[in-house]
Amino acid sequence: MGQLLRGLFWVTVYAFVIVAPLLVARVGPQRDGQGFVTDFSVALGFVALAIMILQFGLVARLQRIAAPFGLDALVQYHRQIGFVALSFALVHPALVFLNDPAKLALLDFPHAPNRARFAVSSVLALLVLVATSIWRKRLRLGYEVWQLLHALLAVAVVSFGLAHMAGVFYYAASPWQQILWMALAAFVVGDLLWVRILKPLSLRRKPWVVDEVIAERGESFTVMLRPEGHEGMRFEPGQFAWLFLDQSAFSPSAHPFSLSSSAEHPERIGFTIKARGDFTSKVGAIAAGTRAYVDGPYGLFTSDQNEGFGFVFIAGGVGITPIVSMLRTMADREDRRPCVLIYGSKDWESVILRDDLSALKEKLSLTIVHVLERADEDWQGERGFIDLPLLKRHLPRRFERYRYFVCGPTPMMDAMEKALVLAGVPDEHVQTERFDMV
Repeated sequence: MGQLLRGLFWVTVYAFVIVAPLLVARVGPQRDGQGFVTDFSVALGFVALAIMILQFGLVARLQRIAAPFGLDALVQYHRQIGFVALSFALVHPALVFLNDPAKLALLDFPHAPNRARFAVSSVLALLVLVATSIWRKRLRLGYEVWQLLHALLAVAVVSFGLAHMAGVFYYAASPWQQILWMALAAFVVGDLLWVRILKPLSLRRKPWVVDEVIAERGESFTVMLRPEGHEGMRFEPGQFAWLFLDQSAFSPSAHPFSLSSSAEHPERIGFTIKARGDFTSKVGAIAAGTRAYVDGPYGLFTSDQNEGFGFVFIAGGVGITPIVSMLRTMADREDRRPCVLIYGSKDWESVILRDDLSALKEKLSLTIVHVLERADEDWQGERGFIDLPLLKRHLPRRFERYRYFVCGPTPMMDAMEKALVLAGVPDEHVQTERFDMV
């Protein structure tokens, strides 16, 4: 209930800040409007700018804000609400031009007034920001390059947007409106100060060192870290953290990975990482003794907060890593509740942490169902993809009493969310985590 109330509080604050520019516009002496269409377009512009300002807070990795929702959920919301802000930002000038076609002259960038140049620059920066996020891989932008570009473009969008509003001034002339927008601008500055300076300083006080790098099946590696000068990091099994590996804590790019080690051993933590390009392709070459920093833990995808009669884990590929953390923790705690793991892989040799899973079967009440996309002729197990008929074959008796954890590629996640509903699993018993943070 406490988390629910905190979640409602932050949702209320978020909604209030978005509509605050419209509410403040009604405070104090009223100016004559410019007509309904123009006034409505300005309202859309205000809301779009407020949303973009709040985007900084959604991904600032603030524990108090993230705790009720899970940081992965906030990141997904951050992505979706960005499209809303873009829509409002495009409709805003479109309505102005439709209402008064003569104002199309404001698009003559070399001869337009500064307020119009700021508006055009803000919208163009927002278009590039969204396009590079949607088509990052198609544009062959490395994760580190994209992350830095994304941050710079976001600052440009908000800065140009605020400058445009100040230039128009007519709709932000009252003292209350000016105070509000100055407060929102200060929020952006404070957020950048926290993310780029204060948080890295706090991470530097708790450095880690690479203890060993273990080659795994499926082109994956497990990076084991030990704390240097501190007791380690307490976390709940299944959570994730941002990892700065062989780079400064002030680096503009960090990488989110699920912890794959047992929560019972905060003094030695591990991340199992699949080599998929960019930074991850270099993990196998990291030497023992390399300095690292860890920002976390984050996430609600954990058996500690979703206890039940038993667990059904559904994983695809490297989505097995948070689930292995839960299983290892259960083994260390001698937890004998029944578990079923349904794990999809490309082939038998690419089953990540296969030997570890076999060893865990000896310590837990664990049933493992491997599903291979490509299998040899002598394979006696499941083939193809995890779907509803396969689930029905392997769900335990009284399956509605179990808690379900699903993690894997986006297509698998979409399919499982629908299949579990059709299978009769209560929606409140299902926890999902999408590990694509971009």
